[in-house]
Amino acid sequence: MQITVTTGKIQQQTAAAIVVNLFAGVEKPEGATGAVDQALGGQISALIASGDFRGKKNEVAVLYSNGAIPAQRVIVVGLGKAEKFHVDVVRQAAATAARKARDLGVTALHTIIHGAGIGGLTTEQAAQAVVEGTILGLYRFHELKTQLEEERPDIETLTLVEYDANKIADIETGARAGQIIAESVLLGRDLTNRPGNVATPSHIAQAAVQMCEETGLTCRVMEKPEMEELGMEALLSVNKGGGEPAKMVIMEHNAGADLPTVALVGKGITFDTGGISLKPGADMHLMKGDMGGAAAVIGAMRAVALLDLPLHVVALTPLTENMPDAFATKPGDVVKSLKGLTIEIHNTDAEGRMVLADALTYAGEYNPEAIFDIATLTGARVIALGAHAAAVMGDEGLLERLQQAGDATYERVWPLPLFEEYGKQLESLVADVKHLGGRPAGTITAGFFLSKFPPDDTPWAHIDIAGLGLVESNDAAPYAPKGATAFGVRLLVELLRNW
Repeated sequence: MQITVTTGKIQQQTAAAIVVNLFAGVEKPEGATGAVDQALGGQISALIASGDFRGKKNEVAVLYSNGAIPAQRVIVVGLGKAEKFHVDVVRQAAATAARKARDLGVTALHTIIHGAGIGGLTTEQAAQAVVEGTILGLYRFHELKTQLEEERPDIETLTLVEYDANKIADIETGARAGQIIAESVLLGRDLTNRPGNVATPSHIAQAAVQMCEETGLTCRVMEKPEMEELGMEALLSVNKGGGEPAKMVIMEHNAGADLPTVALVGKGITFDTGGISLKPGADMHLMKGDMGGAAAVIGAMRAVALLDLPLHVVALTPLTENMPDAFATKPGDVVKSLKGLTIEIHNTDAEGRMVLADALTYAGEYNPEAIFDIATLTGARVIALGAHAAAVMGDEGLLERLQQAGDATYERVWPLPLFEEYGKQLESLVADVKHLGGRPAGTITAGFFLSKFPPDDTPWAHIDIAGLGLVESNDAAPYAPKGATAFGVRLLVELLRNW
């Protein structure tokens, strides 16, 4: 999508459609919406007076100008109650308006910048949110479809209209960041939406390599022989039944620079059958999304590179299928991790923590000042927090940073404890540690297990996004359609932008 910024009055724009907004409870529109209302002879006021439009969040109405203004259509989108306004309302409003415009066959859209005035957001924040919401809300996955005749074409251009010329520079800055971040989310969504027969470990590795070549990131792919030589038995235990050898993509931004180093680790199980501990058949098709952590990290690294953040960022994505065959790992097997700890495996469907264990240890080779892992790890997270927050555990300072980033992006997180008592559930009779602690506190015991594998003196935080990365229905926000969400891309980018 082409994003442009122009100075002028929204009611004077020649366009197929313009977008304005309204808070709930407003009886007489003011500002840009008021100017459009006046130019239309009070059509918006009449809509309010009739009760046909109340300004509820994501409520939308379409008015036709009939030549009163140069724009053919006016899309009015509701922002909800002013006292409940926040930056995510802007994303949602922008997505709502854009989707309505596409339904009308509009391919070029002009909009005001929601929230930059009465909403209390900075101009840059509001512009970024408008662009993010528009691009994310219009996302469709069409790679594998052959019949699209009935679908409307995509919006090709979005023009942000601002009357005050002094704000243009901030709008351009925010719009650029919004486009980079949103398009990075789309990369993560594409990777996650691709089925397991397409998005294999080698496919995802190649996609990451291509992205790195396009953005200037340093990249290498660690192959299975190197993993074997290093002693990554935990990771390789999952790969024993896989159709392809395991791979680990290692991406670096500002490699070799004298800058603070932050490491990201994303779980990349490209399809999870459960292995020998085979999952039930119902909903197994969703297990193509068990590489959502890797997709989030790959998408985030694209944005890190294009935003040229002043950090040394290292990202690792351990990639493998988890499949059953004669060579697959069995419940009761014991393997030795890269850290040196022996691990007793009780259920091969708890495979994600195994690939993360070795990757977290290897991340220490880069001497980071912090390590974050992100993974579709436990069904218990869905039970604990539902569809509205990822679970986070680890260093308190890092959790605070994650919560701040989550509040800004609305990819919200909620901390869970890692009390020493939870470790008793992981005690093994035959190995240093058991990888599964049973049903009680399943999300926490998974995090407790992972806490054993980063370098002992390195702050670490774990982000469990199970159930959030790939959904069959989604009414959380109009910019998060059903299918892949790439939850975590915006969270990680916001975290690193404010490091």
